[in-house]
Amino acid sequence: MAALSPPTERGGWWHEYVCPAHGVELAHVGFESGKFPEGGVPCSYGCRVDTPAVRGAWTVLAHHFWARRIRLLSYDGGGADLLTSYARLYADLTKAGEHEEAQGWMQRGRLFHQALTDAVWGVPIAHSILNLAGRAELGETLPMLDDMVAGARRARDAMIAQDKFSSNYTAWFNALGTTAGQAAAAVREEKWSGADEWLTGEYGQFAHLEVATGEDGWEWEGSTYYHGFVLRAYLLSLRGYDPSLVPDRLERMIAALASIATDGGILPALHDGPYLRAPLALEWLEIASLARQFTTAHGLESVANRARAEAGPDYDGLEDELTNWFDAPPRTANPARVARSVGSTYAVIRVPGLHAILDHGPHGGSHGHHDKLALYLYGATTPWQPDPGQVPYGHAQWRAHYKSAAAHPTIRVDGLEPAEATGELTSDADSVTAAVDGWYDGVRATRKLVSGNSYLVDVVRVTADREREIVLQFRPDVDLTVEVGPDAVRTTWAGNETLYGYHLSDAVPVTRPGPGPADDPQRTRTWIDWTVVGATATYCSVYSTTPLDVRLVGDVITVDGHEHPIGGQ
Repeated sequence: MAALSPPTERGGWWHEYVCPAHGVELAHVGFESGKFPEGGVPCSYGCRVDTPAVRGAWTVLAHHFWARRIRLLSYDGGGADLLTSYARLYADLTKAGEHEEAQGWMQRGRLFHQALTDAVWGVPIAHSILNLAGRAELGETLPMLDDMVAGARRARDAMIAQDKFSSNYTAWFNALGTTAGQAAAAVREEKWSGADEWLTGEYGQFAHLEVATGEDGWEWEGSTYYHGFVLRAYLLSLRGYDPSLVPDRLERMIAALASIATDGGILPALHDGPYLRAPLALEWLEIASLARQFTTAHGLESVANRARAEAGPDYDGLEDELTNWFDAPPRTANPARVARSVGSTYAVIRVPGLHAILDHGPHGGSHGHHDKLALYLYGATTPWQPDPGQVPYGHAQWRAHYKSAAAHPTIRVDGLEPAEATGELTSDADSVTAAVDGWYDGVRATRKLVSGNSYLVDVVRVTADREREIVLQFRPDVDLTVEVGPDAVRTTWAGNETLYGYHLSDAVPVTRPGPGPADDPQRTRTWIDWTVVGATATYCSVYSTTPLDVRLVGDVITVDGHEHPIGGQ
């Protein structure tokens, strides 16, 4: 049996861990041995990939694997020998300074290509040392911890100099400065004095929280993954802190995450981020555990339950060790579940059995997608029409696809990519309407969602300054059947729950095969492109988990006897 030990080389960029042929993340194998698998790492379609970039990405993931393993051991008093060994390895690998193989756009790290990766690896290592503080041999880790703090300071200063303080990177540099500083102070048996620099000061976590999130609590990139990424950095920084002394915005971040979760715990993969990934499920479990201790209104129990199942054989119970994280009881609030959540980034509509999300907010910078006015549809445990997420960034072609309008259930004009845009949202007692101008030259579009007792009405209107090809796209991740009838087109969306769609439009429903979500671009789904050639287009749909009687007379749509005017948007 091969010896179990961390890798002894510096790592690259984990996003290169992707099959060049199929676009799927490569298998997580061989991390325990610290040795790259002979013959290359497999993908789920039978490839074996061995390139310098993949080797570097594998090494990143292997180092992260060992950081997590050591953290687990530390809660039972183990891992000190691994930490001192890592400290010696760290000194040897980083003595040359910044990683010379990093790409030009990267903020260079020392152990890895990116300083961000240094921080994400360093935080659990520092927490492990803090757990074991008092062991004499941990004095050997002090040079590494001090270097981590200095590196976090340099990296944060670089972000400030580049006017990128709001970057998600900064949250992790602050987290590393905090945790490595606390661990070093504990090893020295001193009181930590860095709160002003790393938490409450001009460029600390609380200042970053205010500039990186909106009033609705959403991290500015509008990505579920990066929202959680930043939230996790904040929570990990606050070990031993009183939740009541933290700005309210952090509680709003937790509420924003809970607001998009389905009753069955699905967290839609909005904008950049994995669609489905076991290591991400472990991160959601960590966030849920810490959020539960931060506020009684966390609302993430269903997310944690689903994440535990999604983690599969990778589940290790780490989140159960994160007890007594804060220095005071959780903040108290009423965790009320609302039928509608309307913020500056997303509108969430719930009717019985149906969970809908309308994208209307800011583009989100480099992690945004061209999905303005997209409508995402979920059951409690079924992703009928989900945001497809994103592949590892090292695959340029598939990454471009999943950022594009073509991959999303939104409007496309003349087969073009829209400009970045922000919609204008209005709402009343039972509806929300989002409008967008300027994303396609000369085109205005609105999307109105009306909540019924057990159904959702969706009305899309597009006006253009000349004849255009206007397409409303359906992008399912379930088996979808389409039936053209004399009075309507009916769709049936399969899954753990079934969704019924009724569609009234002059558009031609063109079905064709297309790739499914980003966890596997080779999975084929039935796409529908509702196509109109003209200067105006109107699309009316009704969705329900039970069959309905739907009729359109003039500008009034009737659903089981309930009338809904669709004109005048």
